[in-house]
Amino acid sequence: MTITQLYYVLAVAENKNFTLAAEKCFVTQPTLSMQIQKLEDELGILIFDRSKKPIQLTEIGHKIVNQAKNIVNESGRIQDIVDQQKGFIGGEFKLGIIPTIMPTLLPMFLSNFIKKYPKIKLVIEEHNTEEMITLLKNGHLDAAIAATPLEDEKIKEIVLYYEPFVAYFPENHHSFQKEEIEVGDIDVENLLLLQDGHCFRDGILNLCKNTNNSESSIFQIESGSFEMLIKLADEGLGTTLLPYLHTLDLKEKDKVKLRHFKDPKPSREVSLIFPKSELKIHIIDALRQVIAGVVKGAIVFQNVQIISPLSKKP
Repeated sequence: MTITQLYYVLAVAENKNFTLAAEKCFVTQPTLSMQIQKLEDELGILIFDRSKKPIQLTEIGHKIVNQAKNIVNESGRIQDIVDQQKGFIGGEFKLGIIPTIMPTLLPMFLSNFIKKYPKIKLVIEEHNTEEMITLLKNGHLDAAIAATPLEDEKIKEIVLYYEPFVAYFPENHHSFQKEEIEVGDIDVENLLLLQDGHCFRDGILNLCKNTNNSESSIFQIESGSFEMLIKLADEGLGTTLLPYLHTLDLKEKDKVKLRHFKDPKPSREVSLIFPKSELKIHIIDALRQVIAGVVKGAIVFQNVQIISPLSKKP
């Protein structure tokens, strides 16, 4: 039994196709099939039911795949141990970031991180939270930045900062003259939201469920970007909520339409998330330190109320 054979098994289990798995592993399909066959012969069992389309795991195959994930992950720790002993911080590191955090946070830390750790090949991918959790568990991402808590027993979270929700009111809004607002000042019936699938949207829905309004009454204009929501609000089509960091880059004429909530400010918790196997933890810690250094001056709110990003099912 070899680590390579187990790696091939995991690829087939994920892709449910030998040819596609071989492409992902950068080997020929006969090579991959032969190695899996050798492993099955050695164990005296079938890992895959090849008679089904797509290919399915056998009952014992499910158990083997679960153990194979542990073995492959632990084998990767050997290189981590060597790197840490040598004081080497480098190699490829795949980082996922959710769309509502990517445009504001990435420019703040990327340049500093690259300059400080030039031997790290940082590969950055944008995914929604659900996609990133799957990619983390399957070993396709080393870490990610997302809104938390996620309540996933296989994922570890390290909080980076707390980011308040900020209301954006057109000038004719009944609360425009207020210096600070409460959740009850939000017009839930005319609330402009991001499209379904964004955890920032789910956070707003969870926040507004604390009022007497129901989700079904929320105005059904949805967009994929905060910029579009701002334009819709300016056209008198409603109000919206923005993450605090996004408000820093607004034009001065738009900043006058922002209203902060009273303490404790409803906020999202932004964290580095990664598998509990803690592979490449030395790089994760380096990333955490760099991000903490750059957001320290931008995020100064302490009295906050964390709003869950988890979509609440009725």
